[in-house]
Amino acid sequence: MKRSNVRKAALSAAVGAVLLSSSACGGGSGFEETDDPAAQPSQASAGPAQLQVLIGSSGDAETKAVTDAAAAWGAATGNTATVTPAQDLGQQLGQAFAGDTPPDVFYVDAGRFADYASVGALEPYGDRITNPTDFYESLRTTFTFDGKFYCAPKDFSTLALIVNTDLWSKAGLTDADIPTTWDQLTAVGEKLKAKDITPLALGDTRDRVGAFMVQAGGWITSADGKTATADSPENLEALTYVQKLVKDKTAQYPKQLSAGWGGEAFGKGSAAMTIEGNWIKGALTNDYPDVKYSVHELPAGPAGKGTLSFTTCWGIAAKSKNKEAAISFVEAMTTAEQQMTYAKAFGVMPSRQSAKDAYTAEFPDDAPFVNGAEYAHGPVNAPKMDSVLADFDTGIQQLTSIVPKTLLERVQKNTQAALGN
Repeated sequence: MKRSNVRKAALSAAVGAVLLSSSACGGGSGFEETDDPAAQPSQASAGPAQLQVLIGSSGDAETKAVTDAAAAWGAATGNTATVTPAQDLGQQLGQAFAGDTPPDVFYVDAGRFADYASVGALEPYGDRITNPTDFYESLRTTFTFDGKFYCAPKDFSTLALIVNTDLWSKAGLTDADIPTTWDQLTAVGEKLKAKDITPLALGDTRDRVGAFMVQAGGWITSADGKTATADSPENLEALTYVQKLVKDKTAQYPKQLSAGWGGEAFGKGSAAMTIEGNWIKGALTNDYPDVKYSVHELPAGPAGKGTLSFTTCWGIAAKSKNKEAAISFVEAMTTAEQQMTYAKAFGVMPSRQSAKDAYTAEFPDDAPFVNGAEYAHGPVNAPKMDSVLADFDTGIQQLTSIVPKTLLERVQKNTQAALGN
C-alpha cells in the first residue's frame, strides 16, 4: 500500500471525533485550552524520564529503526523510551487523550494536525528544536497553527510523474517527450492514445487532483487555514483541465483500469504514466519487479510548478510530564544523520534540508521527489474538515458528469461552514 494510505489508515477518522467530543466534555478530558503556565502539568522533577512513544508504523522495518534509535537515545541520556507500534493510532490516541493518559510522544499525520492543535492537545515546541529553519519551509508551514510551529516533521514525500519506459519507447517517445507543462502532457497523451496506450493513471481524490490546483495557483483554504478559497478562478481552471483529461481518456481513474490505486494500474502496465509519491518504489519492487520506470517532476501549470506533500510530525502531548525529555528525544530522532538512517531502513525522505545532498547521493533516482519540497503544498491546515474533504473527493470521482464550478461552489460553502465563516 502506498505510504499516504498507510498514514491515513493509521490516523483514522475516529481520532477527530474523539478529540472533538473530548474537548467539549470539560473536566478530565485533557484538552482544556489555557494560557496559564501554572495550569500546565509540571516537568518531572527527579530521576530519569520514562517516555511512552506511540507510532503508526509502516511495517517491521520502521518499528525496528525507531526502537533502535530510541534505545540509543536512552543510553546516551539515561532516560528510557518505550516505543509501541499502534494497531490503530487514531483510535488509540483518542482513547488515551479522553482518558487523560496520552503518550509523551506520538506520530501526528499532517491531515490530522489541525484537529489536535485546535483543541490544545499538542505542545508547541517546534522552535525549540535545533535549527528549526532547516526543516523545509513547506513542512514547517504544514505544522504551524495560529502562528506557532508545533512539531518537528519526521519525514515527508511528494508527488512526481512516474513513466513506464517500455511503454514510452513502444509509443515512439523519447526523454525529450517527458511533459513539463500541461500542454505537453495533453500532447503526449494524444501520442500515447494513438498507440492504444492509456496515458495516465490518476488517483480520484484531492490527494492527487489537488496537485493540479496548486499548479494553477489555487487551493481549498488560505495559507493560514482560516479562509475558504475553493471557489476561485485558479481552482476552476485546474478542475476544468482535469475534467478534460478524464473525459478524453488521457487520464483514467484507477478503478477504470481495474486497479485499487495508481501504482497498481501502473505496475500492471495499464497506463504509461501515473502521479504518485516515492512509496511507489517499494510497491513496484515487491509486486512488479520487471517494470522499468523513470521519475520526473510534475508538469507545471499556469502558475508554475506544484506538487503535494505528505508528512508526519513528532507530536508531544501538552499534558506530558516529561516535556524536556520528550523534546530531547525528538531532537535525536530528527538529526540529519538519524533521518538518513531512517531513509535507508524504510524508504522515507528526510525533512531536513541539510540531509538533501546525502539523500540524493544515496538515492539519485529520487531527486525529483526531493526537489518537489521547494514548491510543495501540504494538506488542508484547518480542523473539522473531514466531511468537507470527503465530499470533495466524491465530487472529483464524478468529475465527468459534474460541472466543476458547481462542485467548487459546494466545497466553498461547506468549507466556510466548517471554518465558522
